[in-house]
This record gives sequence, structure tokens and C-alpha cells, in this order.
Amino acid sequence: MLTRRIFLKNGSMAMLSLGFAPAFFERAAQAAQTKRKVLVTIFQRGAVDGLNMIVPFGEKAYYQARPSIAVPQPGQPNGALDLDGFFGLHPRMAPLHQYFTRGELAIVNATGSHDPTRSHFDAQDYMESGTPGTKSTRDGWLNRYLHAKEHEQASAFRAVSLTQQLPRALQGKAPALAIDQLGRFGVRAGESGEMMQASFEAQYAAAADAMLRPTGKDAFDAVKQLQSVDIAKYTPQNGAVYPNSGYGQALKQIAQLIRANMGLEVAFAESGNWDHHANEGPQIANRLDDFAGGIAAFARDLGDGMADVVVLTMSEFGRTVAENGARGTDHGHGNAMLLLGGNVKGGKIYGTWPGLEREQRYEGRDLAITTDFRDVFSQALRGHLGATDTSQVFPGYTVGRTLGVI
Repeated sequence: MLTRRIFLKNGSMAMLSLGFAPAFFERAAQAAQTKRKVLVTIFQRGAVDGLNMIVPFGEKAYYQARPSIAVPQPGQPNGALDLDGFFGLHPRMAPLHQYFTRGELAIVNATGSHDPTRSHFDAQDYMESGTPGTKSTRDGWLNRYLHAKEHEQASAFRAVSLTQQLPRALQGKAPALAIDQLGRFGVRAGESGEMMQASFEAQYAAAADAMLRPTGKDAFDAVKQLQSVDIAKYTPQNGAVYPNSGYGQALKQIAQLIRANMGLEVAFAESGNWDHHANEGPQIANRLDDFAGGIAAFARDLGDGMADVVVLTMSEFGRTVAENGARGTDHGHGNAMLLLGGNVKGGKIYGTWPGLEREQRYEGRDLAITTDFRDVFSQALRGHLGATDTSQVFPGYTVGRTLGVI
């Protein structure tokens, strides 16, 4: 049965949500001539330890609570990279240090969801839906932005996730793509995985539904549009070298889409394996190598193009202030978010720091939250993408004070 939702499979899921008029794809050529701002979101799934990512080396309580896993102070072996005399980057975040000193990278500390859940599933769902504490929300915050700001020049590649499945944040009424690998993007038949590009146009030409017939043809045209870009021969610019990981290659492909001027506005990538309940030290070091290296390569690759791009990172919650008996950390509360590029007012740590003494902690164990994550999201949408009203994006929530980060 033909529906208005077509699944595109490339060994892994790539979904094209067709909740729009058939003329949508016909505007792809026009979109290619329009220079647009791009928001790239990166989800650190598994709850990164923000206290060892953005190190509060000026806090005595930090070292008291973490006798074996705390990052040493600047100047010591494997010490933090000083940012402002109080906070520093984990040494494996070194590739991003230059962006902070140049005023291009900003950090928002003690941010997150005020919902008390410590469930990875619920916390990720709340952050992607943008409605913490409400499980009935059907769409994601990025999709609601896209739907609220529909425009005539929208491209088929306006919203793309470089993941196997469409993330919660991009699910909803507005069209969005999930593409695991650009080079293998195509139209396949059902579960069989058999390519059907040759017959796709013929099938829809014969369709009785006047709406589906042109939509199907335009979907096929979108595939051809991407294939017209020589993905295989792409060479990162400015000596950029991406990590050879799924995450690193996802950022590389986002850069390809931006450079190909495909009309991209919102991109999504994810970095996993941050749940370090034991032996955190070497594990987070390896993960931060990949995480920071990917962002730095992306920024280096785009060069001056970063003026039109903002990278925004997030994680569902932070970790406990105190290390556990296995030299790891357990599920916590407050965390840190990074913003890089565009007109980000970088070189600064934003947000009110609550302190790490026991009486200052959330429930006596975690970093307290002083900035709601939706305030940070709203800054990116308003300050970078030009949204004038985010009340539809974050229903039931009144955005708090302006951070001034963008």
C-alpha cells in the first residue's frame, strides 16, 4: 500500500518523511542558490561526565570528591587546559582549546533538565522532545522549529540526521531525512533491500493518487540530486582529518552537504558510550579524543564557512560529583553544553555556577542545574537561525533569561 511516508533503506534505516506538498522537492534547485544558516546538533548519548569534560579545577570539593579520577590542575602532568582561571578543558579536548581562546567556542555550565529522572531513556526522550516530564509529546523540538518556520525555498535536504534512524528530535510533521551513509543513499523496496530506483518513477507514474504521483517522482529526483554530488571524491579542506569513527564520518558528511550547498538548515549527529560507571579515566579520555577531534576537524574543514554554522552539543544528564567504588561515576543531574561557530560569543563560560560542596549539590550528590536546556536551545534558534517566537517549539515553557551566548 502506498502511503505518504516512504522508507528508504541502505542496509540501515534512512527515512524520508513526506508530510508536505509535492512541490517541496521542486524547490531544491532554488534552495541550492540560497546561502543559509546551519545548526548542527550533537547528542552525547549515555550522559557524559561534564565535570571531567569541563573541569572545575578551582573547586576544592571537586578534588575531594574524586581522589582517583579528577583531572589534575593546569600545569600538572595530564592537567586541564586553563580556560578562565577556574575552569579548564580535559587535556583530550585540546583540539578545541584554540577555538575558545579565539572567542569562537562558548560553554554553558550547570545546564540540563529540571526533571529528576535518572533514566537514560526518559531523559533523552525529554531532551529531544523539548518537553521534560511529559511522555505524551509526539514530535521533537527540532521538527517543531522546522514546521513553525516553513518557507518556499526549503530543500529536500533541509533537515538531515546522519544516523541509522530518524532521531526523536527530528520526528514530526516537517520533512526530515535520516541517512546513515551519503554514498549509499537510495530508494529500496521494503525489507528485501532490493534497489528499486529503475522502477520507482514508473510505479508512481501509474499511481492513481494525484498527490502521491508527483511526490514519488520528486522523492526520486531528490535521490538523484544527492547522487549528482561526487560524494566519493570529497576531500576535507584545510588539512582537516576526521576521526575514523561513525561519529567522525557523520560530521564529515554533514560538512559535505554544507559545502555542496544542498539547502541544509538542521543537521543531527550523535556520539555514544558515555556511561562510565567504572574505570572512567581512560574511557572518557578515549571518547573525548573522538568527540573533540570530530568537532575540530569539522570546523577546520569548513574554515570561513563556519560563520554560517553553529555546532551545539548536549547530553541527557551529568554524573555524580563523587566517584564511586569502581572509579567511575553514576547518573547525575547538571551538565555542560558547547556552542561553536557562527556569531557565538565565545571565550566565556556561561551560566551560574552553583558550587560542588555537599550543601550546594542537587539532592546532596549532583551538580545543580541553574540553566534549563531549553534556554540554550532557544538561543541557538533565535540568535542563529532567526526564529522570532519559540513558544511553539517549547510548548508550555517560557524561555528564561537571555544568556547572551549568541
